[in-house]
Amino acid sequence: MELERSRLPGTNLEVSPLCYGVMRFGSLVRGKEMYELYRQYCEAGGNFFDTAHSYACWIPGGDGASERGLGECLRRFGNRHEVVVATKGGHPHQGRFYPRPDDCMTAQVIASDITDSLERLQIDYIDLFVLHRDDPRHPVEEIVEMLNGEIASGRVRYIGASNWSVARLSQANEYAAQKGLQGFVVSSPQWNLAHPNHSPIGWDGRYDETALMMGERDLAWHSETRFPVMPWTPTAYGYLAGADSGNALSFDNAISRERRRRAERLADELACTPNQISLAYLLAHDFPVFPILGTVNAGHLADSLAADRIRLTAEQRNWLLMG
Repeated sequence: MELERSRLPGTNLEVSPLCYGVMRFGSLVRGKEMYELYRQYCEAGGNFFDTAHSYACWIPGGDGASERGLGECLRRFGNRHEVVVATKGGHPHQGRFYPRPDDCMTAQVIASDITDSLERLQIDYIDLFVLHRDDPRHPVEEIVEMLNGEIASGRVRYIGASNWSVARLSQANEYAAQKGLQGFVVSSPQWNLAHPNHSPIGWDGRYDETALMMGERDLAWHSETRFPVMPWTPTAYGYLAGADSGNALSFDNAISRERRRRAERLADELACTPNQISLAYLLAHDFPVFPILGTVNAGHLADSLAADRIRLTAEQRNWLLMG
């Protein structure tokens, strides 16, 4: 049973409901193993890939490896025009891992990021270019104008925002509408069924104050506007699938443990896995949601892709949050 694709609102992109985040392509997984994961996802009906200019700078030799690895797969399988490529740019300085200018939201830096990404991927255009972070020093009007310049050049088709507040998203899209420009078509915050202990963790294991987690007000805004979301860490670093180490511990608390128990109980009732329930929870909202899967384990990927066949009711979705 293949994934059922749908149109990403505000675009002509037909995408699978589960996006594949290939952060570790080209670094931790290469060659045959990487090709097999790519093949497995595509044969399941998947066609939506997520990467970034900064991936995987924290791994020795990994700077730009994700985009190069994805580009290698596109060429090997010859299906560039059958898939949707999303990549991100505009990420701030991350110490020795990712040295950047103090101001990485200028037109020059963003243009350089896009040039790098196109060269690494070896493609002519980016289907969905997402700003990896926000920088309130820059007015939304300036950012929207800058990104529309890239759209006009043909290097970018559509734009999105990762870790942006809904207030800034609203302002940006209101301005775009007033000026007849293209606004953001998707938001990508950290979001999952678990309850966080703190702000999101970055790739170096430290708290990342530039990242944003979906809050109650954000969720209410998305429900009201039906604005699409691409959640990252949709299974809370595997916590909801039973992991109890590493970054998963950043979600370990009484609330999360109760939610995980409820996911396990509902999984038993529906003859599926807690991991699938955690993804189905996100897919059960009344606005478009495209969780980003980050696994490089073939078994875990197969399990996650099967979540698309699970349809939770609103009552089941809300019950998972109780307690």
